[in-house]
Amino acid sequence: MQYMLLIYSGDSMNEFGQLSEEEQNSILGEYYAISEAPGVTGGDQLQPAETATTVRVEGGQALTTDGPFPTTKEVLGGYYLLEADDLDAALELAARIPAARMGGAIEVRPVVERTGS
Repeated sequence: MQYMLLIYSGDSMNEFGQLSEEEQNSILGEYYAISEAPGVTGGDQLQPAETATTVRVEGGQALTTDGPFPTTKEVLGGYYLLEADDLDAALELAARIPAARMGGAIEVRPVVERTGS
């Protein structure tokens, strides 16, 4: 089964910026190690939410808004795509993601698997 591990940074980005260069490099190493873990098939960090453009369609017209539409404390900062035997394995990997212990949250969501037609 595939799981998407969505990384919501919350206040962790503020905390990260206050760390020494050595501590920052250590945390970045943890993210890299997770990207190399067995079963991880993809993932990346996202640009800040301020760089987003939100698209909605009303009356057949595409309307765009600069930045993210919702105002939230936690912002989607990146993701990993994981192939795992079960939810417990996905949760175990999610708990290793630094943002989870630095004021953020990791949303673990199964990917809909479609069979060939």
